[in-house]
Amino acid sequence: MVKRLQELADLLPGARLLGGDAEITSIERDSRRIGEGALFVCISGAHVDAHSFIPNAARAGARAILTERETVDVPDGLSVLHVQDLQAALDVIVPYFYDYPARSMRVIGITGTNGKTTTSYLVRAILRHAGKRVGLIGTIQIMMEDEVFPTANTTPDVIVMQQLLAEMRARSMDTVVMEVSSHALDQGRVAGIEFDTAVFTNLTQDHLDYHKTMENYARAKARLFDLVSEAGTKAGKTAVLNADDAASATMRAHTRCPVISYGVESKADLTARDVHLAQDGMELTLVHGEAEPVKLHIGLTGLFNVYNVLAATGAALAEKMPAADIAAALCAFTGVPGRFELVRAGQDFSVIVDYAHTPDGMENVLRTARAVTAGRIIAVFGCGGDRDRTKRPIMGRIGAELADIVVLTSDNPRTEDPAAILDEVETGVLPVIGAKPYEKLVDRRTAIFHAIGRAKAGDTVVILGKGHENYQILKGGTIHFDDRETAREAIGGL
Repeated sequence: MVKRLQELADLLPGARLLGGDAEITSIERDSRRIGEGALFVCISGAHVDAHSFIPNAARAGARAILTERETVDVPDGLSVLHVQDLQAALDVIVPYFYDYPARSMRVIGITGTNGKTTTSYLVRAILRHAGKRVGLIGTIQIMMEDEVFPTANTTPDVIVMQQLLAEMRARSMDTVVMEVSSHALDQGRVAGIEFDTAVFTNLTQDHLDYHKTMENYARAKARLFDLVSEAGTKAGKTAVLNADDAASATMRAHTRCPVISYGVESKADLTARDVHLAQDGMELTLVHGEAEPVKLHIGLTGLFNVYNVLAATGAALAEKMPAADIAAALCAFTGVPGRFELVRAGQDFSVIVDYAHTPDGMENVLRTARAVTAGRIIAVFGCGGDRDRTKRPIMGRIGAELADIVVLTSDNPRTEDPAAILDEVETGVLPVIGAKPYEKLVDRRTAIFHAIGRAKAGDTVVILGKGHENYQILKGGTIHFDDRETAREAIGGL
């Protein structure tokens, strides 16, 4: 991609270009990624001021900087594009610079508190079974067909996002399936993306440290339905809404395109009947309008996964996928890393690792485990540091009510004192724990070993909060830590 700096300036009312025009070959906010011809975005963050890296950027080949500052000292030969609002400017110029790659592919956006990842993988599986070339942008990883790339956020920032979409276009992807977080919608990370299908899974308490109220949180999610409703270059826009979730009313109020509703309890366009859950899978019958009902056996379990299957099916129907491909792909699906993942190492009890880190997600997993467990439920969990503190006692109460043995431990404490986090979780445990065994073990490895050491035949150990993550974020830095590895090690030591 090559654009003139003056072209970019012309897109931004009130922008001032100092130092003359230049040929721009990339837009970067990380000075370490600067190459010849780059426009360096100078963001003044809470911890790092990118303006201090201008000399480095110039030496690496930058041709210009983008800044909100009225005056900036720059080396000779470096142009300055001054704007009033840096983020607003990026929202405009970055998609333009990459020639709006989302317009060349179908884009399916999935938002909601829980279920985004599993739903996105299910949609990807259906589309690929139907012969589509699919890109995936999600919590666990970024995928372009079978090639895997790491990811840092549920939804990358606008620069990385447009670079990814441009790469997917270059690799001839037909469709992009994308998890869309409330932060991304609120912060403009999906600017310039023309969505074709938007899916809403559910809304439960999370991220109130950022959004402050559930109303604000719902409005942020609803932004996706404003976007999918906008007139664009592609036809066939659809919203897929969970009829059993009250927040769907907010999503529908922001929707001005056709809707496919799905649900189990409420009247909906797409429903599941005759649901039978087992530990390693489930049977259900999909019913959609006048079409022939489809009976399925799927390698997922739990009522929450019934909703994920319905959401993915709704997205596939919106994208006009054949019923035969939908059914075949769902029946062949075996699961998502760290989502109700069974750890099998020859033991006579079950170990489940799950990413659930919200009250609703935790309750779903524990209730599902209870439904398929003959013995006791042993729950290992904590709460992340530097995140919504109000959910800590709620999760403590849920764990104490639904498990037979509770082991509190560190999640990702980040900059907080892990023992203090557990004290806050404990305020929800103590009023309801009664005579049930209960431990508070700050070290996560010790906690997992302790829980597995207590398990007997027929029990289920449920390790919650980190799922697919293979690291733990501590005050002193990030260390390698994988719940699944640790569980296998503990089982091997029995």
